[in-house]
Amino acid sequence: MKLGLLTASLPEESLTDLLRRAETVGFEALEVATWPPGSGAPSHLDVTHLTEGDTEWMRSHFARHDCTLSALAYYDNPLHPDPGERERVRRHLEACIDAAGRLGGAPVGTFIGRDPGKTVAENLAEAEEIFPPLVERAGEQGIRLMVENCPKQDWHPDGHPGNLAYAPELWERLFDLGLYLNYDPSHLLGLGIDPVAALRPYIDRVAHVQAKDAEVFPQRRCRYGYPGPVLDREGAGWWRYRAPGLGEVDWRSLVDALYEGGYDGVVSVELEDPIWTGTVENVQAGLEVAYRTLRPLVVA
Repeated sequence: MKLGLLTASLPEESLTDLLRRAETVGFEALEVATWPPGSGAPSHLDVTHLTEGDTEWMRSHFARHDCTLSALAYYDNPLHPDPGERERVRRHLEACIDAAGRLGGAPVGTFIGRDPGKTVAENLAEAEEIFPPLVERAGEQGIRLMVENCPKQDWHPDGHPGNLAYAPELWERLFDLGLYLNYDPSHLLGLGIDPVAALRPYIDRVAHVQAKDAEVFPQRRCRYGYPGPVLDREGAGWWRYRAPGLGEVDWRSLVDALYEGGYDGVVSVELEDPIWTGTVENVQAGLEVAYRTLRPLVVA
């Protein structure tokens, strides 16, 4: 296994700066944000205009900093209710897949998404039409297309899961489509699911791991229940994301389960900690907290 980081926590930095920062801290891989430039989301690589010079630059600079490209990250809604938006997402996913093929075969991460106006069954039926061509395109280039298990409650008007890959029951349906999992244990704590127990049966379908923690507040849970706030959606819920080591995830048991199950990919820090974000200095400190937590477990 290798220890890496998702570049999205430092959207204003160049990929050159991020490679230097990763090497300075001790990270061995980058999960590179590839949202469309100008979309307002992080973009450290423009996959829609990737030239041969760009691919050669990536190879040489990653090698110079002894760093691996662990994944391309584009997390949007392929089941968006607006047909035009859905088509835009599909086209950009294709561009990410093609770029990953040219860059050596790193997996591509996305969401399954959801149309909140349709039932879960209706959404899954549409996913069965949308994803097989993408999986086939990826497979032709030796790419694994993977989905993250984030619930994305902010995509649903009532705060229900807006991304239908949030629990093992749904993972199994998605694996049948040829998809893999970018596993993030932090999302399971807010659903009452044990992250280690949920992981063990599916390690062979895990293409990548995102390391994010979550801190829970049981007294608030007694007010809202597991779904979280319904009326006061902008207020504090009963859990929040933290840097690895500052929440409830048992990282020792989780990494041990990965090793035992034969996982040999990257554990990539995704920093969304409200304490350790907001400024470059905060992010740097948060990355170092995560590194100190995980480095003794993920053997260099």
